[in-house]
Amino acid sequence: MGFLQSALTTTLLLASNAAALDPIVMKGTKFFTKNGEQFFIKGVAYQQEAGGGPGGSSDAKNKYVDPLADPKVCQRDVPLLEKLGVNTIRTYAIDPKADHSECMAMLNKAGIYVVSDLGEPAVSINRDSPAWNVELYERYKGVIDNLGQYENVIGFFAGNEVTNNNTNTGASAFVKAATRDMKKYISDKMAKGGRWMGVGYAANDDAEIRMNMAQYFNCGDQDSAIDFWGYNIYSWCGKSSFTESGYDVQVKFFSNFSVPVFFAEYGCNTVGGAEGRLWDDTTALFSNQMTGVFSGGISYMFHEEENDYGLVKVSGNTATPMKNYKALQSKLAGAKPSSTSMDAYNPTNSPAACPAISKNWKAAEALPPTPDSDLCDCMYSSLSCAPVDDLAEKDYGDIFGYVCKNDPAACAGIKQDPATGVYGPYGMCNPKQQLGHVLNAYYTNQNSASDACDFNGAAKVVSAKTDSSCQASLAKANSAVAVAATATAGSTSSASTGESSENAAAPASVRMAPFMTMGDMAISLYVLVAMGAGAGMVML
Repeated sequence: MGFLQSALTTTLLLASNAAALDPIVMKGTKFFTKNGEQFFIKGVAYQQEAGGGPGGSSDAKNKYVDPLADPKVCQRDVPLLEKLGVNTIRTYAIDPKADHSECMAMLNKAGIYVVSDLGEPAVSINRDSPAWNVELYERYKGVIDNLGQYENVIGFFAGNEVTNNNTNTGASAFVKAATRDMKKYISDKMAKGGRWMGVGYAANDDAEIRMNMAQYFNCGDQDSAIDFWGYNIYSWCGKSSFTESGYDVQVKFFSNFSVPVFFAEYGCNTVGGAEGRLWDDTTALFSNQMTGVFSGGISYMFHEEENDYGLVKVSGNTATPMKNYKALQSKLAGAKPSSTSMDAYNPTNSPAACPAISKNWKAAEALPPTPDSDLCDCMYSSLSCAPVDDLAEKDYGDIFGYVCKNDPAACAGIKQDPATGVYGPYGMCNPKQQLGHVLNAYYTNQNSASDACDFNGAAKVVSAKTDSSCQASLAKANSAVAVAATATAGSTSSASTGESSENAAAPASVRMAPFMTMGDMAISLYVLVAMGAGAGMVML
């Protein structure tokens, strides 16, 4: 870093510290500054094509550009954000190893807070192959470590539209597990002098599941429940109204919610595209009809791109406000929400009851375990049968398929069944470790027969090594495997999903395909899909 850039960074940081934003806290259903003034989010989504917006993106190969890592870009855009009148931006994917100090200082000086999603396109919870594993756990903690040092960070989204219809509601269990573990991570930091930051979820507006979704993430043990609820809603299109848009229905439903609720995305463009937006929904959002329940919202989005939701056109180093930027600017300037003070506010709402398992809801209250890399390492070291070192990941599927079809109990340790709340302890491990567990369990169940650890040269007998420090955790894990095995063996299909037992036991990183015959051996073929984490920015 050159002298001038270092000097600029120092100047920005000093200016930020001199007029640092008051950290945001939560009380009941409302946000407040630490000095007790109620805080309403007047926000905008700030990231180029990173999977936000209606439907998001499900492409694992979707690349993202960290919007807070390039000071030159922030120097171009932060003045426009400030002039727009926003006090919050939402980012969908940041690099936890990047330096964000200059951009965060500029935002702080401009009076702008940040809410950021924890995932990124290739490392996030995938609705079609959900997991809560070590890789995700480390990524999410890294984002909190990186952004948590800045006092103008309100909190994080553990997921964005991961469950988006009634066919993938089980994925919500993995997002809620992530919420639980990231809240615990922040709580541990607070015990050492850190500050509160919230962990929430951003949901889509699907009529069949929206009630169950909101209840599920709010119910039960509050250490696992969301701190705030973000709602991605695009129902106010063109010249609409409070009732025609269904905003009245949302106010009625969330009037009994126990945590803050805000629009995590809004700004329908079906009438005239981005430039046809009148932003009358912003006026409604900050009116007395809504401010008793909703804490503001985040308009979608800053950058104009192919999806035609933008407020600003960017070309090289030039950013030009569009017509609907000026319309939103005017609406935000006129938004004067009624508020209360933290001292005068006494919360009365209670958490929701958990939704029952039904055709539209397949996530039980029990959650996947907290990822533990030490446990995974201990398990792998303790194996007597393991994959050969040079086994390619593309070859894992055939072995999983054969074992889980012929010996379902051997796959119990990687079982993940959200509808019954049964989770094997090793579903959190990486694919090689999961395969090792399955191979070893099969080998053991076959009484360590000489031909039970070969698989045409894909596996080998090894010397088991169990360190004394691993004994307690492995004993606990073995008990969990026994429970999962009983659940697996109890039925040839999942009672709530109708899937075959080997599919229920399959690791989240693989996919089942129809049975086929290879020689005289019928096996289930698995297609490996995005090993370990799955993908899709919509899963962030």
